[in-house]
Amino acid sequence: MDAILLSWVPLSFLIASAALVLSFGRLADMFGRKRLYLIGTASLIGTSILATTAATGWELIAYRLSQGVAAAMIYGTHIAIVSSVYPPQERGRIIGITVAVIYIGLTGGPLVGGWLVGLFGWQAAFLVHVPMCACALVVGLVMVKAEWRAVNPGRFDFVGAVLYTTAIVALMVGISLLPQLRSLIGIAIGTAGFWLFFHHQHQRDEPLFDVSLFYANRVFTMSCLASVIMYTATFANIVLVSLYLQYLRGMTPAYAGFVLMAQPFVMACVSPYAGKLSDRVEPRVISSIGMGLTSLGLLLLASIGDATYIGLIVIYLAVTGLGFSLFSSPNANAIMGAVGTHHYGIAASSVATMRVIGQVSSMGIVAMVFAVVLGPVQITPAVYPQLQTAVTLSLGMASVLCLPGIYLSLVRGRMRAT
Repeated sequence: MDAILLSWVPLSFLIASAALVLSFGRLADMFGRKRLYLIGTASLIGTSILATTAATGWELIAYRLSQGVAAAMIYGTHIAIVSSVYPPQERGRIIGITVAVIYIGLTGGPLVGGWLVGLFGWQAAFLVHVPMCACALVVGLVMVKAEWRAVNPGRFDFVGAVLYTTAIVALMVGISLLPQLRSLIGIAIGTAGFWLFFHHQHQRDEPLFDVSLFYANRVFTMSCLASVIMYTATFANIVLVSLYLQYLRGMTPAYAGFVLMAQPFVMACVSPYAGKLSDRVEPRVISSIGMGLTSLGLLLLASIGDATYIGLIVIYLAVTGLGFSLFSSPNANAIMGAVGTHHYGIAASSVATMRVIGQVSSMGIVAMVFAVVLGPVQITPAVYPQLQTAVTLSLGMASVLCLPGIYLSLVRGRMRAT
């Protein structure tokens, strides 16, 4: 696969997740959050097995799309479930633990994934999902007896779902095709689609997404926008540093995975404490400090070259991870705390939607930079200088992108009374 097609392996997964997470969050409110979570987990088993059978790059991308559909069911429900179980005064701590568990997975992912790929080939990166998802299914079916749904489930808004899905797909595909002229068509369709979606939702009694939250709830709106910026800035940095380590520094996948562990390891350690702290200190203060540290970490990563000491790269990744963990749990707590319990499904879907939109935008920026600097070529030693330029430029842009995010995080307002 050439460099541009390679970027579509994560991008296709993210587009499918972003397009459907809002719909699945609403369906979870109607039919049960645990039920949809378990359906998504079971679907992830099947789609992961299918991915291992891919014979071409395009087949793998198609299976990644199906994986994204399954993942959207999980993304749209897990924060809503824990927010339903625990009282508001404990929500920050519990969300922090939830985020920490995610980052424990991300810590082990690069190391275990690199080791498995080195031993058994790329298919192992998908087969490893199967036993873990099977364990999650057993826990959900046997140990979690309760179910949570909205008191008044209402009806599903199919028109709104189609408008939103069309808008998000068109916008994300348009961003990924930059700087081509046809990308403007996708961005224009996506922008128009979002305008129609907001107009449609504002007029409905039972909307797919209560857009009035954006008009009347400053904390909710600013927290969501800050989240989009943070994930746009940070998601691709692990992908970029992974390419740098394996191609420009000649590391094996396992060794590169060991180095990359530094960022999610710090996230896993700090997130529970950051979430707990946000139960007592205004989330906007902690999150803004976190985004500032993230900007610094990304700027440091943009400075790495072919002779940078590996220990320094580990420190730079740790700084980025520290900043992200200080932002993520408090920001999610602010979003969930800004709405009533009847809006938990929508708010949780917003957390997931903002995250996935940011992740897609992050990969879209990388795809754009790769298209301009590298073009549709395989990554060989002949293009290593261009690869270094693309990595440096992408990380530098990400660092600068954090600056408006710091402003949005600071001006969101108080979540609670003094």
